[in-house]
Amino acid sequence: MNPLPPAQAAQALAAARSRLAAKLAQDPMVDDVLARFDRWGQDLWDGLEAVYDAQATLPQVVDLIASGFAARSPDLRARDVQRLLRPDWFQRPDALGYVAYADLFAGTIEGVGQHIGYLQDLGVTYLHLMPLLQPRPAPNDGGYAVQDYRSVRPDLGTMHDLAQLASSLHQAGIALTLDLVLNHVAEEHAWAEQARVGDLDKQRYFLTFPDRTIPDQFEQFLPEVFPTFAPGNFTWNDQLNAWVWTTFNSWQWDLNWANPAVLCEFIDIILFLANHGVDCLRLDAIAFLWKTMGTSCQNQPQVHDITQVMRAAARIAAPALLFKAEAIVGPDDVVKYLGVGSHAGKISDLAYHNSLMVQVWSAFAMGSASLLTQSIKRFAAIPSTTAWATYLRCHDDIGWAIDDRDAAALGLSGPMHRAFCADYYAGQFPGSVARGAHFQSNPLTGDRRTSGTTASLAGVESALESGDDTALRLAIDKVLCGYAITLGFGGIPLIYMGDEIGLLNEHDFVANPDHAQDNRWLHRPVMDWQATKNADAGHGYGADLLGGLRRLIAARQECPALHAAVPPEVFDAAHGSVLVLRRLHPAGNVVQVFNVTSTTVNLDVGTLWPLSGSVRDLISGHIFELTYLGLTLGPYQSTWLTVTN
Repeated sequence: MNPLPPAQAAQALAAARSRLAAKLAQDPMVDDVLARFDRWGQDLWDGLEAVYDAQATLPQVVDLIASGFAARSPDLRARDVQRLLRPDWFQRPDALGYVAYADLFAGTIEGVGQHIGYLQDLGVTYLHLMPLLQPRPAPNDGGYAVQDYRSVRPDLGTMHDLAQLASSLHQAGIALTLDLVLNHVAEEHAWAEQARVGDLDKQRYFLTFPDRTIPDQFEQFLPEVFPTFAPGNFTWNDQLNAWVWTTFNSWQWDLNWANPAVLCEFIDIILFLANHGVDCLRLDAIAFLWKTMGTSCQNQPQVHDITQVMRAAARIAAPALLFKAEAIVGPDDVVKYLGVGSHAGKISDLAYHNSLMVQVWSAFAMGSASLLTQSIKRFAAIPSTTAWATYLRCHDDIGWAIDDRDAAALGLSGPMHRAFCADYYAGQFPGSVARGAHFQSNPLTGDRRTSGTTASLAGVESALESGDDTALRLAIDKVLCGYAITLGFGGIPLIYMGDEIGLLNEHDFVANPDHAQDNRWLHRPVMDWQATKNADAGHGYGADLLGGLRRLIAARQECPALHAAVPPEVFDAAHGSVLVLRRLHPAGNVVQVFNVTSTTVNLDVGTLWPLSGSVRDLISGHIFELTYLGLTLGPYQSTWLTVTN
């Protein structure tokens, strides 16, 4: 779009401010909203102007902001003030996330509320409940084919139940995160249904084509997300007499984000969810929003402009709300979702550090931290007001996103290493202790992804099968090493449901016809509450995992240097078995060392610079003197060292 001259843009913003003031004239907090408009109004305008007709769209957005704020409860308005006074709440060392499916965790939304005490005891301050908004009937991509953004799955409860849960979580010091699927809706969504029966306005909400001419031109550059069971990116629809863009599945219709009406619909949805107490929205499939011929139609610059508009609108109407970008893309692209250049600090507050997760599992398979170190040190800096969401496992498969350049820097072949990782974690490589499974296979690249729980991938399942206590101890230590990296990297670490007690693969998922064709349900078992009681009582391997994880959480809570505003420095250790992170902080420097191998390693004291003299391991509490002898770490052992006071 062509930008307006500065004077005209200023007039448009002033008119929008006056419009907002008039809409909220009777509201006692109108001055607060106007102050926020003064702070974030320019971001709003700049994002709109980059993509849309800003003069025409801004009044519509202002009306949505006004109505969204007018519907906001006194408790949530008070929460806005609290969050504005402490905007770094999600960056602090005491921030800890937990990710679960509501039904698998507790049956219903009300059931989740009955386990808040469990989450508190673990130290959780952020709960992400996986897709629970009303999806289409199965198959529905695990809930990511949304039929109605304003209702909850009936088997889980109601929007009232969700608001009640949010309120209870807030009282317990826990923020609530939900998924917001942006790229597509279910073909049963009201917009799609209206489009099929001839509503021209709703037809413009989607990307449709009368023949294959344009789709075939796009397909030359488009990857396939699900090449096995959903090849291609377009689906013929008889009612529309057109090809519909369907990146993920034939029943998930991509939205036309070039249409400002789609933007306005989602701003309204965002504020609706925020007014039900949602604290963070995971922006699902955000990388796919904008389509440009001749590209992969991922990571287009307009995506960041659109996100900036939505964030600015939310900051004005509901500033307690955060955005988390679900952008599972390469290192060069993912940092852009936290903001670079003119977008720095103006778009998502959080983004998944997918590369860290992938590289940790790669390091365990290799028995070397060299590729992990090479990959992580290449990441660009992120805005100091943002943070990574770090994780060891999640609900999804592991895509082996090993960058060819990183592999080549170590003399490795990227394709061969990706194949090695896939085979290793499917248990098909000699000596592998993993019990995972291949998920999807790209016939063009040969790349395969991996399903499996943390414990099963780490070797717990195979050790239990063989009755090998030594192998079981190594597998437990491997899981704890992975979580030590996840919790020690900074940002907000996420625990995937059941990892704290070592839930194994759910092999019976094939008995459910709705899940049988998608082996990601292998790592989506039902929460075993008896196992949590056993672990809490000190029984079984789960007790070792839970106890070790609790020690890591406690160590993190007492370490100011782990604030996300202070990035880790990756040290290229001479010993390839270890990952070394340095955090230089006025409250005390910390050096973290992680042995990612099954053997004991001895480190030179120079690896631990700038520490010297008497040091304390924050994880174990052990105090000792650093000498020329250096440091010895056992298999999969981690240490976070700081000088004693």
